[in-house]
Amino acid sequence: MKTFSLMTATLMVTHGLALGVAAASDLPGKGITVQPAEQNYVIEWFQEELVNLGLEQLGYDVKEPASLQLQSAFVAVADGDATFYAAYWDPLHKAFYDKVGGKAKLQSVGTLADKSTQGYLIDKRTADAYKIKTLNQLKDPALAKLFDIDGDGKADLYGCDPGWGCERIIEYQLDAYGLRDTVHQLQGSYETIMADAIERIKAGKPTIYYSWTPMWLSNVLRPGHEVEWLTVTSTALPEEQAGLATEVAGIGNVGFPVNTQHVLANTAFLDKNPAARKWFELLTVPIEDINAENQLVHDGQNTRADVHKHAEAWKEKHKTQWDAWIADAKAATKG
Repeated sequence: MKTFSLMTATLMVTHGLALGVAAASDLPGKGITVQPAEQNYVIEWFQEELVNLGLEQLGYDVKEPASLQLQSAFVAVADGDATFYAAYWDPLHKAFYDKVGGKAKLQSVGTLADKSTQGYLIDKRTADAYKIKTLNQLKDPALAKLFDIDGDGKADLYGCDPGWGCERIIEYQLDAYGLRDTVHQLQGSYETIMADAIERIKAGKPTIYYSWTPMWLSNVLRPGHEVEWLTVTSTALPEEQAGLATEVAGIGNVGFPVNTQHVLANTAFLDKNPAARKWFELLTVPIEDINAENQLVHDGQNTRADVHKHAEAWKEKHKTQWDAWIADAKAATKG
């Protein structure tokens, strides 16, 4: 009886080891290192963490992200110094994409999030009092002066970080709409300048700013409540975005194309790693989930460890779908 038990135990251990080896061999990313690139901008971490969790489950060794300026991140992915960047906005970043070599060097894969709206907003109190509905109305010096912060008589528009891409469109539109003499774009760390904008609106002061969804700000300054979207009288965009639709249902012409968010990955890596490509293609996150996570960040859960927990919680909540995506990604290697 003891001999039988020993043999049985030995067989069970051997079988378990065999299963472990088989499981490891089923991981298409085993032995392959990937290097994420990022801007070290906390509201992009959530999507990046979700991408990383899937890659790790596929066996890839995911390194700590390389923190770079946006255009440098594109160059790094194109040159193979980084494997992917998980916050590519199309068409907002298309000029950068084209400049570093386009599809031959890097590719936009899947759709992490869609229906990302961007544009201009003002405090509802001023919008209602002066019947301001369009950005173009600020060509009127008297209206523009309402939003003057530094005393030069021009409206101070809280805008974009230099290098993001949106600041180029704002500057282009100031010329296109004849607003150069009455409106000035304030630039700096977006989180910092928007903290000031929020305080101004809370204090009842006229305020105009650029923003987008998904992000936490739309949960703090809610369109239709604290603020209102501004429309534009016609579409005016730089050449690489000319002709794109800028109408948003329920708002009107916001002046900016609706964007989709994608993983931007090195082409050579994608060609050699069909499992990673399939993972990038399949992973998608509802925009309301990104908004909710960004709110947690804004409320103080803003460390990398916090955001990693948010991603783990999202994965667990969507486990059935997640497991199906992982299975499909593994199967792509055998296709």
